[in-house]
Amino acid sequence: MVTDAPNDSRTEFPPHIEQTVQAIARLHQAHHERATSMERLVDRLTGLVARPAFIGVTALVVVVWITASLALRRYEGWSLDNPPFPWLQGAAELVAIVITTLILTSQRRKDELSELREQLTLELATMTEQKVAKLIALMEEQRRDSPQLADRVDTEAEQMSAPADPETVVEAIREKVGETNESPAQTVKPKGRTPK
Repeated sequence: MVTDAPNDSRTEFPPHIEQTVQAIARLHQAHHERATSMERLVDRLTGLVARPAFIGVTALVVVVWITASLALRRYEGWSLDNPPFPWLQGAAELVAIVITTLILTSQRRKDELSELREQLTLELATMTEQKVAKLIALMEEQRRDSPQLADRVDTEAEQMSAPADPETVVEAIREKVGETNESPAQTVKPKGRTPK
């Protein structure tokens, strides 16, 4: 039985979705290529630390360290690290500092990529809003020009056909958030004559 399905397991997408997928892949690739060799090393080390096996290895090292120290003390009369194991505590603190630094450095790089994605999302949302406003304007124009459709005034459609100015919207949001964040002591008193 012959089928027309291609042997390629890759799903076929419409061209506009394929372009979007490719653009996102290029964004990630460019971010990866901008990384220095030290940043790549930090990412690899952070990946090793993030594995569940790291917890097991750490627990095993601690158990072996304590067991070896106690066994040497009991059978040989000396120990590398006597209880309460100050050398082990110091090593654990040093490892904790290194791991924290690795995570913070790796997170900073991931935050850069997140900022790029957020900016791309904002740009796409702005473009979509402008396209929708244009479509509404065209539909309103068609409704006015078509003899089959009743000509009426739709103020909501007229308002929606004008694209929003992003800077004006951001300023309005800032003002509204500022109003809601004001405490009662900071509220503005109405203008008028002050009592004498």
